[in-house]
Amino acid sequence: MSVLLTTKPMLAKLQDDVPEGDGWIYEPKWDGFRTLIHRRGETLDIVSRDGRPLNRYFPELVALLSEEPAPDYVVDGEIVVATTEGLEFESLQMRIHPAESRVRMLSQQIPASVLLFDVLELEGDLMERPLSERLAVLGDHFGVPLSIDEVLKNVATGSPLLSTTPRTSDPAEAGRWLTAYEDKGLDGIVAKRLGDTYHPNKRSLVKVKRKRTCDCVVGGYRLSKDGTGVGSLLLGLYDDDGVLQYVGHTSGFKAKERTALLESLKDTRGGGGFGVGRTPGGQSRWSGGKDPAWVPLRPVLVCEVAYDRMMGGRFRHAVGFVRWRTDKAPEECDYAQADG
Repeated sequence: MSVLLTTKPMLAKLQDDVPEGDGWIYEPKWDGFRTLIHRRGETLDIVSRDGRPLNRYFPELVALLSEEPAPDYVVDGEIVVATTEGLEFESLQMRIHPAESRVRMLSQQIPASVLLFDVLELEGDLMERPLSERLAVLGDHFGVPLSIDEVLKNVATGSPLLSTTPRTSDPAEAGRWLTAYEDKGLDGIVAKRLGDTYHPNKRSLVKVKRKRTCDCVVGGYRLSKDGTGVGSLLLGLYDDDGVLQYVGHTSGFKAKERTALLESLKDTRGGGGFGVGRTPGGQSRWSGGKDPAWVPLRPVLVCEVAYDRMMGGRFRHAVGFVRWRTDKAPEECDYAQADG
């Protein structure tokens, strides 16, 4: 296996505001699967950000990429699925299925597309070249970027698309993207320095997302790995029928906080929280063998959390604990207060 085939993609660190100044370029942050695509003659490898092979799950992309009359290359991009309503991450998740027959069916019903935003190799190793030069090479071989509207329109046609991602050098335009395309599933923006070389597995990029807060009922918890404290709080919101639905979890507590939190929750242990509606899931192909066991709590505690987006009735990404809300009644924690 080549060194590049084991290379991990460049990563981003979260920042509250769009960085400004000379030398920045901005791109949409697509809500999909990050991938590095390797072409070696007749051999094509589509690899996830953690090095897992994806070829079998996306046969339409294998066919599309194999048709390209390009030389050997390694490119960095995002696999997405969209309808006329916008990007659909849940539909993309459905594509990771163990049955080949279902994979083939889904590849026709909800075909994926791939958007390219960097190139690591093409007629030689480019990782030590500045981004400005890499983008020029990417455009020469894979075409000039489409606009966001053009990408969304083409991805939703039902045919797989291969395109370079939109970009702008105007921070005001990048800031507009954060709100203008949020309802289409855009996950934020990514800012890059045109003079930077490619830094595998390092957080050298900047990502900016919209942040919101929401008050949630704490319907349970999972223990920390060592079993001495709370690893995560399990969050719920009431639907229109008054049923508490599991919407996600919040974690990241310090060691002393985990222990103290476990002690403080002992008097609220018991049923009555999750159970009727959606509950925290068990083992799945996404759980990675983690212990899904959780402890139910009576729905009497409320906390405020920060999140960036809700999708399919659940928080889409990691949720940050903000504070306890002793002044908020649990029954007031419903979907109506959640913004997108």
